[in-house]
Amino acid sequence: MSERPAGWLSEQELREVDPADKAAFRSPVPTQIVSNGEYNPLPQTEQQRQVEGLIKEYSDKYAKYQGVDRRQFLKSASGFAAAFLAMNKVFGPVFEVSEAEAADRDMADERAKKLSTQFIFDDQTHFVRDDFDKEGLLGLGKYAVEHWNPKMAETPMTLARYKFENYLKEIFMDSDTKVALLSSAPFDDPSWYLLFNNQIRDARAAINNIAGTRRLFAHSVFTPGQDGWMEEVDRSIAEYKPDSWKGYTIGDPLSPSSKGTAWRLDDENLVYPFYEKARKSGLNKIICIHKGLLPRDYEQSWPGVWQHAAVDDVPKASKDNPDFAFVMYHGALRPFLEDPAFELDLFEKTGEIRWVTDLAKIPQQTGVNNVYGELGTTFATCAVANPRFAAAVVGSLVNGLGTDRVVWGTDSVWYGSPQWQIEAMRRLEIPDDMMKKMGWKTKLGDADSKVKRMIFGENSARLYKFRYRAEYDKLTTDKLAQMKEQYELAGGERNNAYYGYIGKQKTA
Repeated sequence: MSERPAGWLSEQELREVDPADKAAFRSPVPTQIVSNGEYNPLPQTEQQRQVEGLIKEYSDKYAKYQGVDRRQFLKSASGFAAAFLAMNKVFGPVFEVSEAEAADRDMADERAKKLSTQFIFDDQTHFVRDDFDKEGLLGLGKYAVEHWNPKMAETPMTLARYKFENYLKEIFMDSDTKVALLSSAPFDDPSWYLLFNNQIRDARAAINNIAGTRRLFAHSVFTPGQDGWMEEVDRSIAEYKPDSWKGYTIGDPLSPSSKGTAWRLDDENLVYPFYEKARKSGLNKIICIHKGLLPRDYEQSWPGVWQHAAVDDVPKASKDNPDFAFVMYHGALRPFLEDPAFELDLFEKTGEIRWVTDLAKIPQQTGVNNVYGELGTTFATCAVANPRFAAAVVGSLVNGLGTDRVVWGTDSVWYGSPQWQIEAMRRLEIPDDMMKKMGWKTKLGDADSKVKRMIFGENSARLYKFRYRAEYDKLTTDKLAQMKEQYELAGGERNNAYYGYIGKQKTA
């Protein structure tokens, strides 16, 4: 297999993107789609340019009012509010935010402080092993020395951005995340593995030993069809004790057609023996599967493989294995192939979101109650592309799968700190006209509503047997909590750095 220079994108696709550090504007919320490399980011749209212009206008206005410079303002809670005000102005009222938050720093800080105690369980996070040497991965993630935090330019942009120390900072110091699940991805070339299963286990032990509490949960990646895959399952059960399993039905996401290792969840000959082995292990019976998120030319570049990213294999597998939870990562979102407005218009006309709706309909069509939707990357992409579409995606999953079967995930640390995604979800609401048209009954509610608490943490806590009501107090006083307190007292602040690809701007 020939090694691509960066990530999951081809040579041609790489010519159509820039590392996001080329962006010039320092905003607390991205003003155009940032890709982790698993799909093609579209160029900044006219609406997104309008948002960027308004954020600049609001930040100048309110920074002057507060007596700070624009950069300081945009790192504050008021800066977050200004960004969501701008998005509402352009896309319509989707985010709950007031002008008073942008103007009154004390008011914004008080809100942020109150919400910082929320229980947030991030169901999908990543970092890479210490000896990972694929410099091309920097294209997956370095975001915005100039756009977000110019001080980052004082140190080399290296793979350290994706390694353990920065992971600890971005996830547990710079966001309100309390508990995280550490994941990885499979590759036909072992040198591309981000973390091996034993290293995921070791990271879990390291962080939990530091904290003195359960702060990190661990996947083991399983790879049906690869040589020795079932032996690795046996090893994971005996030695690694994963909290859940992670699989890619497309096989190797870097070059999925290279060895024909794509597979289906409902393959009775290949995969059902794994379910039986996992069932007898005594471990949590949770299967997490990458779905959706393909490159733009997937039909041409991944013939015979891309179909495995859809969810037509989920109904039978979930029905045949009712004691397992099947968690579909990324909510199965088919990536934007057109302007985001096209996808929203399609939803407004048909009520369908390609592949997401297929996932959301599974309980109604089959009667199962063990299928879940996870929001990693999908929510971030949709919230930036078009917030109304983000409301449509979340609304489809919540009203289709049920409020107890949608789980929070961010795919960080590829994108840096997940705090802006947390803020966006806290403020998101499904518009009334969409609720009426779709016949939906469940709204999302305010920042700390029952529905949002379930999505942010309660649903994953139930799945992973984390007794958050009993264990939460320990998280507020453990070693990581003490480290965060000292970090903030020493002047540490979120740099809002994102690490990813942005689409090149079209020229006239």
